[in-house]
Amino acid sequence: QVQLVESGGGLVQAGASLRLSCVASGGTFSMYGMGWFRQAPGKEREFVAAITWSGDRLSYGDSVKGRFTISRDNSKNTVYLQLNSLKPEDTAVYYCAATELKPVLAGDPADFESWGQGTQVTVSS
Repeated sequence: QVQLVESGGGLVQAGASLRLSCVASGGTFSMYGMGWFRQAPGKEREFVAAITWSGDRLSYGDSVKGRFTISRDNSKNTVYLQLNSLKPEDTAVYYCAATELKPVLAGDPADFESWGQGTQVTVSS
């Protein structure tokens, strides 16, 4: 399995932006579909965004459409999540996930085999 390490989280005010990064190692990154999920305290893990191995197809959770953008750079083994117009309800631990075999665009956590440790995003009002 590929190993994933997220970074870029932090404490920001509402309306601010952040860019999260997830660096992969131990696998052929260009073969993996990638996703971002988030989990707030007391809530279930929520799908945020996904991107196919080639980067030609994307999908987003309804709560982030138009504000967040997923992208990848296969030459750097990295997937990014640009978070714009942040809201207090975006506060959560954000996780990067990878799958080699399953489709990613449906955003089902069960389809992802590898997960990072998460990075905290806190948005103050």
